[in-house]
Amino acid sequence: MGDKSVQKKRYIVETARRVFVEKGFKKVTMKDIVEACDISRGGLYLYFENTNQIFLEVMRLESEETDDVFSHSIADDATAADILLLFLEEQKKELLRKKDTLTQAIYEFYFENELGKKDNMLKRQFDSAVKIIEKLIETGVENGEFYCEDCRGMARNIMYVLEGLKISAQTIGITAEAVERELLFIFRSLGVTMC
Repeated sequence: MGDKSVQKKRYIVETARRVFVEKGFKKVTMKDIVEACDISRGGLYLYFENTNQIFLEVMRLESEETDDVFSHSIADDATAADILLLFLEEQKKELLRKKDTLTQAIYEFYFENELGKKDNMLKRQFDSAVKIIEKLIETGVENGEFYCEDCRGMARNIMYVLEGLKISAQTIGITAEAVERELLFIFRSLGVTMC
């Protein structure tokens, strides 16, 4: 794919992201994306066959951008506790963001879509995050920053808490204080006292 094609595809994905944020996944049609991009139907079909393909690309790009932001924020001399705190602070920002979130569309995609069940990017991301957090906790234990007898179990628990908070943020609403309380509980569970 040439530079112009790569740019066009990225434009489509970024524009489609806004459409998915606004409408969720279920209500979006190829026509909606054509209109939002102000391109021909054939122009869209050169790159994508359906909304499923577009949405998977939106999620892939979103994941890459999130990883980049997080990894660029880590200082060279950061401790395991610093890195975990940074990760949880990034999650907090995402949880409290009222607009411009794909959470509803992501859940709709996975509840409604066989493709999502076969190739579950969300599960892969969850499992990958568990492994990373587990290694981080293990490092913190080795360095005396954390106390934890079951690093994998704690990592899974952290991810389940975050996933539950995401659902709560979308359904019943959540306050900054509630998120802070849960994050503080995570640190206390690791034997870290926070001011």
